[in-house]
Amino acid sequence: MDIEELVSAPRSPWQNAYVERLIGSIRRGCTDHIIPMGEAHLLRTVREYVEYWNDDRPHQSLDGEAPIPRMS
Repeated sequence: MDIEELVSAPRSPWQNAYVERLIGSIRRGCTDHIIPMGEAHLLRTVREYVEYWNDDRPHQSLDGEAPIPRMS
């Protein structure tokens, strides 16, 4: 397929806005509030945060709904 990978520079939001936004959201909403006690603890915490983000957190662009719709 001749696909060439292009790596963006670290901490360059103008190069990769979507990834930088995701990383910033995880950092501000999750990892700024804990001291990870190892890799397993960090991965579990981030996994729980992603579950919260998709299942429970209201998103303004979705009229207050979560990406995975709630059961009524």
